[in-house]
Amino acid sequence: MALISPKALRLRPFYLPSPSPLSLQSQPAPLLALSNPYASSISTTTTYFPKPTTLVSSRRHVVARAAVSEFSPSIGEILGDVGIFTAAGEPVKFNELWDQNEGIAVVALLRHFGCPCCWELASTLKESKARFDSAGVKLIAVGVGTPNKARILADRLPFPMDCLYADPDRKAYDVFGLYYGFGRTFFNPASAKVLSRFEALQKATQNYTIEATPDDRSSVLQQGGMFVFKGKQLLYARKDEGTGDHAPLDDIFDVCCKAPVS
Repeated sequence: MALISPKALRLRPFYLPSPSPLSLQSQPAPLLALSNPYASSISTTTTYFPKPTTLVSSRRHVVARAAVSEFSPSIGEILGDVGIFTAAGEPVKFNELWDQNEGIAVVALLRHFGCPCCWELASTLKESKARFDSAGVKLIAVGVGTPNKARILADRLPFPMDCLYADPDRKAYDVFGLYYGFGRTFFNPASAKVLSRFEALQKATQNYTIEATPDDRSSVLQQGGMFVFKGKQLLYARKDEGTGDHAPLDDIFDVCCKAPVS
């Protein structure tokens, strides 16, 4: 498979004509460089929807923020039992990552480790880590892929290994019912937001490599989300509508600072 050089990544976004009925007001839909390097091998005739789960409400709202009430009151317990991996490859459960009684944690579910938008969000989180630390907030960044893919991002971005985790089977993504599919990945209007952050994307991907992409090609269609917990209580929930549709960190800090005191 021919690869596009990192230099090409930094020149301009890539575009793919948006076929009917997915046309967005007759404009081409922006395709972020290599956010799905296997796009040519994935059928465009099938429409995918968020993977079903009995752990969250069956309602699907086309809105930026998922209401906390959409999730089961026991979502913290459910997530706590989910097993993922540290970037070093050690198995760990979510309930081991922060104080399950009073600790405040930001759980950032990134897209796959080979997505440039994943690198951009990871860069933004890294730059904000000192602010999280000073507020006593645990930052937990989880990406789709195996630990060795996580280490590629950690080494080349770079990103602190002690905050980075790998979820190769997308278990946590299933718990939250995060969006999934070709249309969500490439043709959702919310993805246009990334164009306003193109300089940040260029900076974050200076050392980008396609080798961080998961071997499981279906993983590249997974969207992410951002969640804030106090202990096991969910305080904030936001599902990314499309590629690059990240939660505003000012909103996250606002929630963390206003977390109820027991």
